[in-house]
Amino acid sequence: MPSILFYLYITNLTLLILHEMDSTYWKEWDLFHLPGGQPGFLLMHLPLWPLAIYGAVQVWLGTAAGTVYAVVVGVAGLIGFGLHTYFLRTGHPEFNVPVSKAIIWGMLLFSLLQFVVILF
Repeated sequence: MPSILFYLYITNLTLLILHEMDSTYWKEWDLFHLPGGQPGFLLMHLPLWPLAIYGAVQVWLGTAAGTVYAVVVGVAGLIGFGLHTYFLRTGHPEFNVPVSKAIIWGMLLFSLLQFVVILF
C-alpha cells in the first residue's frame, strides 16, 4: 500500500503539469526571457516528465530516492508559487485568472503538505 506521500506527490506533480500546460498559453518563455520560444520551452520540459514519473515509482516503493524526488517536486511547487506570486504582485497579467491562481495556490498547499509528511 503506498504512503500518503505518494498521493501528495502525484497530486502536486499533476498541478505542476497543469501549470506548465497553462504556461504555454501565457507564453511563459517570454515572461522569463527564455531562448527558443515555444519549441525551446517544450524541449526543455521533455526530460523532466520521465524523471518525475520515475520519481513517482520511487515514492511508491518508499525508497530514499523517492524521498529525494518528493523534496524536488515540493521545492518546484514552492518556487513556482513564489515566482508567479512575485510576477502577479508586480503587475504582470500572465496567470491572473482564477484557474491559474488555483493551480499556483494548489502547488503551494501540496508542496507544504509534502514537506510536513517528509519531515514528520
